[in-house]
Amino acid sequence: MRQALKSKIPRPSFTQCQYRSYASSNGAQFAKARKLNVPIDFAKSSLLHHSSKTFASTPGLPQKGSSKRLNLYQSVNSALRTALAESSKVLCFGEDVAFGGVFRCTMNLQSEFGPDRVFNTPITEQGIVGAAIGMAAEGAKPVVEIQFADYVFPAFDQIVNEASKFRYREGATGANLGGMVIRMPCGGVGHGALSEPAPSPWYIVTYARYHTQSPESLFGHVPGFKVVMPRSPSQAKGLLLSAILESKDPVIFMEPKILYRAAVEEVPDALYTLPIGDAEVLKTGTDLSIISYGRPLYNCMAAIEAVEKELPGTSIELIDLRTIYPWDRPKIISSVAKTGRAIVVHESMVNYGVGAEVAATIQEQAFLRLKAPVKRLGGWTTHTGLQWEKLIFPDIARIYDAIHETLDY
Repeated sequence: MRQALKSKIPRPSFTQCQYRSYASSNGAQFAKARKLNVPIDFAKSSLLHHSSKTFASTPGLPQKGSSKRLNLYQSVNSALRTALAESSKVLCFGEDVAFGGVFRCTMNLQSEFGPDRVFNTPITEQGIVGAAIGMAAEGAKPVVEIQFADYVFPAFDQIVNEASKFRYREGATGANLGGMVIRMPCGGVGHGALSEPAPSPWYIVTYARYHTQSPESLFGHVPGFKVVMPRSPSQAKGLLLSAILESKDPVIFMEPKILYRAAVEEVPDALYTLPIGDAEVLKTGTDLSIISYGRPLYNCMAAIEAVEKELPGTSIELIDLRTIYPWDRPKIISSVAKTGRAIVVHESMVNYGVGAEVAATIQEQAFLRLKAPVKRLGGWTTHTGLQWEKLIFPDIARIYDAIHETLDY
């Protein structure tokens, strides 16, 4: 089937293949009908539960009981409220948390649980994380908010040298920082990338704006923390509750802020947890495995649907890592051993990224099963300029081209 299709579609030269040859090739029979980089219609996305009747398709979601339609920030709020009600050890604090935070994730929690458990802090990321470490060491479950992932860097000493090494250092005592969670909005949103500070008098402090980074690979390099990024409201609630109530290690919980209001689905009202460290197969396939997490999953699904529509009989598997560290190696290797091909997609820069780790592991453990090189798609290796944000992250056309290049290798 693929050979027959190849004979009908003129293929560009190798040099041309480096420049979106498939998505933009005028000679392709489908070129006129292609409209790849269109906004994702979240209201129709198959990655979201538009009815509670589809809960059975996601392992871990309660099959019975009530549910309500929530977006991602509302589901985070629901998880925090549930955790605060479940255990008196749970605390929530950070900059502007008392009145709901920048993205309203902590709305009304202080009025319900009081200022001793939900409160504001000064603007000091290292102080926020340092206080959380001390509280967790004494048995509390502090859930702290870093206002933007871009602002976490002053807290790196506390994260890398203190929190991540705490359990290892304690050895046989069994002491740990389980229940400590560092929440942070991450990723692009279309208008938060790097820009120059506005002109101002010399005596007024100004700063460049940066609200678009995804630093998950930096955290993945340090053992001792679990790093999680949910793709949807129902996933966010279950994974966050697991991080707070069940994990024996501190967790960095990264929330794609573009999904805060865009992704809306049915979310169970009950307390439920989803396993940290387990990837989820969102769509089964036999010809190619695509591994991703967070916001890019929606672009991946759109590209898959476009390719499978053009090439009947083609079957592509889509996997959500969910946990970036420690990631689910057995499930990924099993999938790639079955399909023989793999693409890893993430929003953060491609250099030294999650894709590099996954690709290296695949070639170590499934090399003889590969039919094509493992392909990585990520943000370009450059700082994200405000005007160029949409051109830097992997879009549907880039993923579409990568699928064709990998299938046709």
